[in-house]
Amino acid sequence: MRLRNLGVSIVCAVSVIASSAAGAADIPRKALPYSPVYAPVWTGFYAGLNAGYGWATFDNGFGTDRMKGFVGGGQLGYNWQISSFVLGVEGDIQYSAQKRTETAVIGGVTFTGEEKVPWFGTARGRVGYAFDSVMIYGTGGAAWSNFKASISALGLTASTDTTKMGWTAGGGVEWMFMPRWSVKAEYLYIDSGTTTLTIAGVSASGKLKDQIARIGINYHF
Repeated sequence: MRLRNLGVSIVCAVSVIASSAAGAADIPRKALPYSPVYAPVWTGFYAGLNAGYGWATFDNGFGTDRMKGFVGGGQLGYNWQISSFVLGVEGDIQYSAQKRTETAVIGGVTFTGEEKVPWFGTARGRVGYAFDSVMIYGTGGAAWSNFKASISALGLTASTDTTKMGWTAGGGVEWMFMPRWSVKAEYLYIDSGTTTLTIAGVSASGKLKDQIARIGINYHF
């Protein structure tokens, strides 16, 4: 009799457990929180700031004068994204501290000469390929460089400046690190061609070139 009662108890317990499991299976499970994946869209206007360093040269045929220094400015552009390809246009204007100063004593008189690139600007096209939030691109177009030179002696200064149009080409990589914000690293080569300066009636011609390495940040509207 005890064995029979024990068996009945076991059967009842198993039935209760099975019923509970079946009921639990029927209860809807709570959905996991939805975490949307951010898919950057490059199409649209953007504007930003940049800063970097420049290395300019002026080759007059007798030697090469080298100017270097900080560069910084702002850019404005527009992108069109077609699948993974990104086409765009961009313009920028830059302050430049690139300069070279040299002092020489001639006949007991100290002469100080200075050459500098105070500013430059570009208007370029861009062609890029986007790997989700990262884009690599090439760029090229027109460039305008301002070049100044001066000679000082005995408290007097003779100077001249010219702005020359040339061409530029380069490339970079840009990362959309959060919605509407991106950072970039970029290299530009600028060739202003033959530039002529005239100081105190004396003219000198040379080829003005510049190399720019800079980083920047953009806000996408």
